[in-house]
Amino acid sequence: MTEVNKPPRPGGWTRFVTARPRLSLLLALLITALAVLAGSGVADRLGSGGWEDPAAQSTYATKALEREFPASQPNLLLLVDSGSASVDAPAVAAEAERLTAQLAGEKGVTGVGSYWGTKSPELRAKDGHEALIAAHISGDEKAAADTLDRIAPRYRGAHGPVKVEVGGMVAVRHDMQTIIKEDLARAEMIALPVTLVLLVTVFGSAIAALLPLGIGIVAILGTNAVLRGLTEFTDVSVFALNLTTALGLGLAIDYALFIVRRFREELSTGVDPLTAVGTTLRTAGRTVLFSALTVAVSLAAMLVFPQYFLRSFAYAGIAVVLLAAAAALILLPAALVLLGHRVNSLDLRRLFRRGRPQRTSGEEGTAWARMATLVMRRAPFFAVATTTVLIVLGLPFLGVKFGTADDRQLPSTAQSHIVQQHIRDGFPGNPGGGLEVFTEGRATQEQYTTYKSRLAALPGALRVDGPLVKGDSAYFTVLPKGEAVDDTAQRLVGEVRATKAPFDTSVTGTAAVLVDSKHAIADRLPWAAAFIAVVTLILVFLLTGSVLIPVQAVVLNALSLTAMFGAVVWVFQDGHLSSLLGFTSPGSIETTLPVLMFCVAFGLSMDYGVFLLSRIKEEYDETGDHNEAVRHGLQRTGGLITAAAVILAVVMVAIGTSRVTNTKMLGLGIALAVLMDAMIVRSLLVPAVMRLTGAATWWAPGPLRRLHERFGLSEGEGQRPLRGAGNCATSHDVPADRDGEEMADESGALRTVRRTRERT
Repeated sequence: MTEVNKPPRPGGWTRFVTARPRLSLLLALLITALAVLAGSGVADRLGSGGWEDPAAQSTYATKALEREFPASQPNLLLLVDSGSASVDAPAVAAEAERLTAQLAGEKGVTGVGSYWGTKSPELRAKDGHEALIAAHISGDEKAAADTLDRIAPRYRGAHGPVKVEVGGMVAVRHDMQTIIKEDLARAEMIALPVTLVLLVTVFGSAIAALLPLGIGIVAILGTNAVLRGLTEFTDVSVFALNLTTALGLGLAIDYALFIVRRFREELSTGVDPLTAVGTTLRTAGRTVLFSALTVAVSLAAMLVFPQYFLRSFAYAGIAVVLLAAAAALILLPAALVLLGHRVNSLDLRRLFRRGRPQRTSGEEGTAWARMATLVMRRAPFFAVATTTVLIVLGLPFLGVKFGTADDRQLPSTAQSHIVQQHIRDGFPGNPGGGLEVFTEGRATQEQYTTYKSRLAALPGALRVDGPLVKGDSAYFTVLPKGEAVDDTAQRLVGEVRATKAPFDTSVTGTAAVLVDSKHAIADRLPWAAAFIAVVTLILVFLLTGSVLIPVQAVVLNALSLTAMFGAVVWVFQDGHLSSLLGFTSPGSIETTLPVLMFCVAFGLSMDYGVFLLSRIKEEYDETGDHNEAVRHGLQRTGGLITAAAVILAVVMVAIGTSRVTNTKMLGLGIALAVLMDAMIVRSLLVPAVMRLTGAATWWAPGPLRRLHERFGLSEGEGQRPLRGAGNCATSHDVPADRDGEEMADESGALRTVRRTRERT
């Protein structure tokens, strides 16, 4: 008995992270300061595109046209408003021609043309009071943005009889990048104080509440430095900064919340801080490691896609997850050793109690235990009801329509959005919405004429312009019937590509880019899904030793995302709540967004799933009672998972206040997925399903069982010491209230006595 009661000496990892706690924190502070310097200015080096497949035909054609026929790819548009006069009035025409000549002389600007030079009806508004000057700014996104910053102030505003507004894709992307940076700063200002208040509410102690926040800030700053380094080698999307902030705060808080909560439980049993840290790392620390791996796996799946928009989120997500886990497993234990019992200091909630009785975590746990008992008693009802509700909420996604990101991502007050909206509403022929056909190879005029006739005869073609010939190259413009990216335009892409020609052809344009992007995603999506599923199954098996639990985890996690996908279509595609949320619905969902949201939300769902399953597994290993293990697991983690989900949802909602629609969709959609997973799936569906599967939940064939015994890990691995003379309760059964005071219920004490007898 004496040997059992003696606390073990700290293990290797505990000794490593706590041997020099002050030195560890000092080094962390130094590394964080270096990360601030290394990551400074990262937003200015990030791109705002990345939705196209770099190996696609449309990408090749776009680059070829930019090189050979820059005027065919205008990315800068000057909307010239003549007021009450006609655009053909002599004074208006003279000023417009002067502006056109001035723009043609700007460094970095090529392919300048205008309505006054070409008399093209597509460049003149239907009412005759607006017309366009079109040009192409050369260079990559960064160079084009710098050129726009330099020249735009010279043209924007009043010029004699006309007023000029600046638009085009280069202006759209520039506005998007600027707005995202501004919105991200505002989101951080919203999320940080609200998160701190919630953490104080959860912990009671201001000291304990500051620890998760500090870990999150370290993870964010470190990831910014990583992204800054990556920009030297590859393109990275500015949208990735939003994920960095959201996951940096959300996951770091999750991990720190889990570790600090377990550390306080251990302290409440009377052990010293070093022993409490050792037990915490062997239990909660191991769970955090598994959780980080599952989230990183989900995010890594985006690396299989060619679009740098998606790959950027993998870069940012993997970096921030690993840094958050590293900070929680290295820096946080050092801080806890130094703080000891002072982690419970500064209980700010006393200011608001005013004599009311304090609610203890034991009472909170009892409520979760009662709910678990109710759910398992009515397991068939809860399993069917929750599954039905989730499926119904996801039904709108069956009507999803995929599109491309355009100016409608921006707020209605952005000038580039205003210009593009004027063009859509007031100009004939949908300028910029046609398909460009680039041809290579020597051809006669007769061959060009024959090919043009074949294009004009296509069912979806409204008109064919061209060819414009330069050496052995030429290009045609095919205007589709209807909108630029509707079903007719997308079918027309295939028809044009299938049209017989006596020379090599490649097709680009908005609809062609969309078709190629959809093909690239559809081609690689099975590989990404298989990667997530297989690695998740392996990790959960290593955690639980069960064959059925990993399958349940993957299926239930996927089911938890249905509400998010249904809401995305109902709100952002169909336009419901657009006035309330302040966005313009383009009538479609950008092709890459569902993939991104699935990978992020699935990883976060697994994060909470690992927290719950690890505690259930620990209890099952010690008692062998399946129903009691499920009840106990929900009792001990229900409040923790809910608190973590609410905090992460707050961060995502803060991101969702962005004025850019894609970012708003990402933030609000994932916030909904996180809450549905924590409050519906983890609280109702998981215990109901596990009750229905019963003892078979833990079955595994002999070879796999032996594999798990050799390589598997779980939160409860190893014999746990009894704490304190005369104290027979373990941390599972003596919940600490938020002031760190011991509380034990009778059932917890009896269960611990039974465990103690079994061990001795």
